[in-house]
Amino acid sequence: MIDPILRDFPDSFETERLFLRCPRPGDGLEISRAVNETLDSLRPWMPWAQEPATGQGSELTARRAHVRFLERQDLMLLLFLKGTDTMVGASGLHRIDWSVPKFEIGYWCRQRFQGLGYISEAVRGITTFAFDTLGAHRVEIHMDSRNDASRRVAEGVGYNLEGELLNHRRDVEGDLHNTLIFSLTPDGYRQLASARTWRAR
Repeated sequence: MIDPILRDFPDSFETERLFLRCPRPGDGLEISRAVNETLDSLRPWMPWAQEPATGQGSELTARRAHVRFLERQDLMLLLFLKGTDTMVGASGLHRIDWSVPKFEIGYWCRQRFQGLGYISEAVRGITTFAFDTLGAHRVEIHMDSRNDASRRVAEGVGYNLEGELLNHRRDVEGDLHNTLIFSLTPDGYRQLASARTWRAR
């Protein structure tokens, strides 16, 4: 297998309303603003969002994510409104196994942009990127079984619920909870991508 670091592919792309790109040095301040605006809705699900973000800490996150993207270890993507420096949220392709290849999509949306379809749009764009550009044979979305908003995104985009892992992980309070696993493979992706609604909001 080719060393993943030798794989060439773009570090940015666009959807209808969004510009998605790899984090870069200098992104820390906008990341911290977006996280802090959204902290209350992130806290139940994200272990890294238990305390307010700082500009320096978020800058470390951006620079480390930039390096990991270049090394093809993790493909974090920041979501911006097209033509602006306004961050809508973050997503990306994680837990990568290049031998398949397979990926897991994670996502969160800045408070003021929630409910406007931006994350569904981003997930469709990232799914297209995974299959058409990276040659994915499997893309997954994992979530706490109580996270209804995340589940609506996965179902709305067209991912298939494969199963529920019982007592799979502890939440931020230390309590055991279940994990839902949604997935998509090339045949399912091709069916979705051929639908007129695939690129819709």
